[in-house]
Amino acid sequence: MNNRQLFLSHLAQTTDFPLMIEIEKAEGVWLYGPKGEKYMDLISGIGVSNVGHRHPRVIQAIQHQLNHYLHLMVYGEYVQSPQAKLAKALVDTLPEPLDNVYLVNSGSEAIEGALKLAKRYTGRPEVVSCINAYHGSSHGALSIGGNEVFKRAYRPLVPGVSTIVYGGFADLNRINRQTAAVVVETIQGEAGIRIACTEYFQALRTRCDEVGALLILDEIQAGFGRTGKFWAFEHFGIIPDILVCAKGMGGGMPIGAFISSKERMSVFKNNPLLGHITTFGGHPVSAAASLATIEILKEESLIEQVEQKAALIKKQLIHPKIKAIRNKGLMMAVEFESFKSLKPIIDRAIELGVITDWFLFCDDSMRIAPPLTITEREINEAVARIIQAIEDSTN
Repeated sequence: MNNRQLFLSHLAQTTDFPLMIEIEKAEGVWLYGPKGEKYMDLISGIGVSNVGHRHPRVIQAIQHQLNHYLHLMVYGEYVQSPQAKLAKALVDTLPEPLDNVYLVNSGSEAIEGALKLAKRYTGRPEVVSCINAYHGSSHGALSIGGNEVFKRAYRPLVPGVSTIVYGGFADLNRINRQTAAVVVETIQGEAGIRIACTEYFQALRTRCDEVGALLILDEIQAGFGRTGKFWAFEHFGIIPDILVCAKGMGGGMPIGAFISSKERMSVFKNNPLLGHITTFGGHPVSAAASLATIEILKEESLIEQVEQKAALIKKQLIHPKIKAIRNKGLMMAVEFESFKSLKPIIDRAIELGVITDWFLFCDDSMRIAPPLTITEREINEAVARIIQAIEDSTN
């Protein structure tokens, strides 16, 4: 059996129509197939490869750590250099009082930990999240997701969850003294790149302070330079009580984190002891890759280039079939008339060697979120192929 047959026979499938693109090698913004196929990855593996595929410094950090040790012990017991150095590097990017890091394996796990922390710290039973939010697919993360299509088959879910309109001032009074936490994507991703105004975030922060609810910001997609700042909340002049990150954090390796103050995080130490546990969270190889990723973002000035690269895409990506482009940095949605008109464009773009996608809760918009390392020449090439795909699909 070849790889395609093995894939279909023995790997659990999540749709009846997987892309079935076979990749043999990846580097920078490029993916390579076994028969010489070449694709430009304009979605960064869904927001993961912010520093490109197989960045040399990430590979070097992984190889260095492989020569020392792999898994040693469950999280939080042994002093492991990659974990400790990564935690310090993360804290250095953040304002006070965000000085304590809990490392996990993924964004969903980071959300789960953040929810537990908020409930344990406040002693409150309820959580508020947003309509059309996406926070992951584990049981708790799904419970605070904001789209019923993905939730209804798994009910009953975690109780005590209510939803509000992202960016809607009128709903803020639904946050009350029973609310342990309000969980918000700083930039809504799967809703099709929706961006609330600064005044909304400041009003949200004020309301949480008034009633004693914790503000959890989900930057699983928006963090690590994607929006033109290291953290997306920096655009809005607020500080969360708990920050959640993953995806672009690991340079291609699996890792996530939830970050808060040492005082809040200390509740996991007592009543019960070991209040949150993970076996592989902060795996030393992933932690080493993440530390290298932070260094790359800072030393190669990738974040400072985001706005210029986004502007170049928007300047060139013009076609009568495009209704609008929404973006914060290189987190971008290109809106078309409908999914019916978009899907052939995405399919044709893949044939032309450019991989894009649509959004879970916004299927009339094309996702564009390339590695931050993408060059001007590569942008020109990618946009030209997308325009060609539009032309080919509408003639």
